[in-house]
Amino acid sequence: MQTQTLTLLPPAPGTEHRLTVLRFGAPGGGRRAYIQAALHADEVPALLVAQALRRQLQALEDAGSMLGEVLLVPYANPQGLAQHVLDQHQGRFDLRDGVNFNRGYGELADSAAAALQGRLGADAAANQALIRTALRAAAERLPAEHTAQDLKRRLLQLAVDCDIVLDLHCDSQAVLHLYALTPQAGLAAELGALLGAQAVLLATESGDSPFDEACSRPWLQLQQRFADAAVPLGCFAVTVELRGEADTDHALAEGDAAAIVEFLRRRGLVAGAPAPLPKALCEPTPLAGSEPVNAPHAGVVVFRAQPGDRVDAGAAIADLVDIDSGQATTLCAQSAGVLYARSRTRWATPGARLAKIAGTTLRRSGKLLSP
Repeated sequence: MQTQTLTLLPPAPGTEHRLTVLRFGAPGGGRRAYIQAALHADEVPALLVAQALRRQLQALEDAGSMLGEVLLVPYANPQGLAQHVLDQHQGRFDLRDGVNFNRGYGELADSAAAALQGRLGADAAANQALIRTALRAAAERLPAEHTAQDLKRRLLQLAVDCDIVLDLHCDSQAVLHLYALTPQAGLAAELGALLGAQAVLLATESGDSPFDEACSRPWLQLQQRFADAAVPLGCFAVTVELRGEADTDHALAEGDAAAIVEFLRRRGLVAGAPAPLPKALCEPTPLAGSEPVNAPHAGVVVFRAQPGDRVDAGAAIADLVDIDSGQATTLCAQSAGVLYARSRTRWATPGARLAKIAGTTLRRSGKLLSP
């Protein structure tokens, strides 16, 4: 293992944030994977899984079993790790301006396309190499005016030319679920089966340029722009939601890491015969069909459904108790599906998102992710 340290643009004199990158395998010898943990810095289960991955990847490297290169960032947001307000960790949003650490990543397709004009042909492998060079150059040109912007730029530069990108997160209270590009449903389903995912949510654009899509969508955009050339989808990037915030468990972390290693083995980065693929617990569904259950008014939340429950249209999800009138409003599902996440907060403000259901009948548009 080689350790790389990247120093971020400091927010003030005497203050410094550093990224640590752990590199396993030999660079330039085969396929490359990038894995980062806790871009939302208060999503702690990802940090534990990263430590399990560190041990397992080190053992594979020691055994000479690494066929490709794996870059592991065990904590992807040192700035967010340091953000505490009145003893509460605030790792999702930059306290400087309120911007989500997993939104607003650089859009690289236009810049790459300008460099690729007239250079792509019928050789998919040659095109892939040219596109990776163009994407790296586009990422290098991204601006960095403050620490969070520099963090986003550095993370994208590390990941944008990799074959596989895994962004490890968790939800509030949830079962394991994934977000991926619609054209890569097969790979997402395979990873989901290995991890035991109970929802795999697909979109071609979820809105606000999250990290995973900033890595994978340029390939889809270039494929559409250069329709006469052989342009592969050269990056499989996925957000892995490792259950809920309180799900820090050694056995779970070791199992999740082993499933990720098995996925890397099936993709040719790790030596050995792949194990049989477990039976999938779900079929991929469109993110546009994911139903948010929102609070119509303030009140005390009493859930009537658990993460992982399969619910029918019209099923009661939660009661919202008004503390002025004492009346309870029952919030019901509009469509059938799996309740894959819910809020850990039991006091709701108007409009608060309380739960999410992976359905198939709804068709939302616009920004599809939580703020």
